[in-house]
Amino acid sequence: MLMELEDVNCWSLAEAIGERGPHRLHHLLSRAVWDEEAVLGRTAAWAVDLLDDGDGILIADETGDAKSSIDAVAAARQYSGSVGGVDLCQVAVHLTFASSTGHCLIGRRLYFTQEWAADEERRELTGVPDELGFATKPQLAEDLLRDAVGQGVPASFFLGDEVYGGRELRTTCRGLGLGYVVGVRSHHQVITGPVKLSVAMATAKLPKRAWQRIPTGAGQKGVRDYDWAMIEVTADDTPDGHAPDAGTSVLLVRRHRYTRTVSYYRCFAPGPVPLARLVSLVCRRWRVEDDFQDAKEICHLDKGQVTCWNSWHRWSVIALVAYAFLAVTAASERAAHTSRNDPTEADLVPLSSHELLRLLRALILPPPRRDRDHLLWWSTWRRRHQHHARRCHRRWHTYADTTP
Repeated sequence: MLMELEDVNCWSLAEAIGERGPHRLHHLLSRAVWDEEAVLGRTAAWAVDLLDDGDGILIADETGDAKSSIDAVAAARQYSGSVGGVDLCQVAVHLTFASSTGHCLIGRRLYFTQEWAADEERRELTGVPDELGFATKPQLAEDLLRDAVGQGVPASFFLGDEVYGGRELRTTCRGLGLGYVVGVRSHHQVITGPVKLSVAMATAKLPKRAWQRIPTGAGQKGVRDYDWAMIEVTADDTPDGHAPDAGTSVLLVRRHRYTRTVSYYRCFAPGPVPLARLVSLVCRRWRVEDDFQDAKEICHLDKGQVTCWNSWHRWSVIALVAYAFLAVTAASERAAHTSRNDPTEADLVPLSSHELLRLLRALILPPPRRDRDHLLWWSTWRRRHQHHARRCHRRWHTYADTTP
């Protein structure tokens, strides 16, 4: 998966590693007997163990992969920010573990639209288990959180955007012993004092002295400064058996210093929490976006040309294992240089997964097989396969056109 290839799929991978056809890789993804969830669970445990610094957090977000056919499992016309709007795509909810050391994707769930989940023919053709039905994205995130906490992943907070700000998921977080910082929309209702009102109205009532300007890091155009305010609110998500007044429940508001654009975050912490701590958590939510970008660009998470349930899950596991290796290794190298106070690193940017991959390809990974006989064999194989596929398509169209 980490070889330097122009395109990555079962055909190109089989050719690169010296196979005489893609059949063994197809078998690995579809029919071979192995437990991909156990592989992902062991990889996640290994990654978390090396990245944990005592202040780990869990972040949920979804990403979409554009598709050209509705034959792929869960492929439907739906919204995805990563594909730029409504398009034919697959969407999956992922979970990232992040610490000050590094961050890594540790879980995923494939999302079905309600229409797709109710289509029995598509479900049967793609091998979706009968017991699985429609679940919202927050429900999939809840499932991922329960699995992570059940496996002993040490985390103190859950982070998510507006999709994951609903009451049920927030209640689950508290039941699992997690604090949370989740985005909410401007019409979200909160109780502050004796009054129930929208977060936009609550923010409008803030005096000027309630706002604090806190830098949130440096971007390409300089330091990013926002104005922040915190409003105490009454919790509406207390789990059964928990004291209603336990912990700290607040509304965090962020305002851009120039455009005056306002964002809202519903927050809960089991104990007292300062404003600076909540601000730092909001800024760390973007770790999952970095994971999506790197896992797709260098580990081909979105390149699986697969159509069935088994194949999709197994391709995603293989990609996530490759990404975990890069992310954790790069983080470990950064930590080692920091602990040694290595003077040779003083004027260098920290080692990234991209730079690590360049070194691995140059120094360690075997190059793709490129000898003359092998290339000619594969050229002949592709042309023969494409010829048979073309004939089958023509026969099918002829049959479909003549059948009443």
